[in-house]
Amino acid sequence: MNIDKIQKDAELKMKKSVNLLDEEFRTLRTSRATTALVEDIVVDYYGSKMKLKQLAQISIPEPNQIMLQVWDNSAIPNIEKALKESDLGAQPQTEGNIIRITLPPLTEQRRKELVKKAGKMAEQARIAIRNIRHEALKELDKLKKEGFSEDEIKRAKNQIDKITQKYVKEVDELLKAKEKEILSL
Repeated sequence: MNIDKIQKDAELKMKKSVNLLDEEFRTLRTSRATTALVEDIVVDYYGSKMKLKQLAQISIPEPNQIMLQVWDNSAIPNIEKALKESDLGAQPQTEGNIIRITLPPLTEQRRKELVKKAGKMAEQARIAIRNIRHEALKELDKLKKEGFSEDEIKRAKNQIDKITQKYVKEVDELLKAKEKEILSL
């Protein structure tokens, strides 16, 4: 292991943590309907678990409505069940092979719950980033025993700290944007 590899690995892992948080935020409901709200809902389909996006075409015909065009009519009861068990807070309406989900307006209380949930997701991402930093610093300490100079190790640790601050700041910016999106009417 060398210093550059440790830094690059840490940065790559931190970037993945931020990307994962961004994906998780897309599943949080805001005042507008998005396909991300339902596409990863897991449905029991003939004994196997499949994501909804694999069983239906998902579209947004209106700002507060999600429409699913189901490819296999026998899957509709299981899709309805999965939608009801999800935390969407909406009842699916079925017409043939089309399922419509009209999202009710978010209440003030629900908005606050979603902001709190977003905050918890962001905190998990920050913890993951700090854990990656901790692991990278441990790797650098091992290099000290292998004969790398104190100055090289210190510079590398400072660089790891800068990278960590950069990605924690990205998490904070994502959270701020998501909170604004949730709270806007």
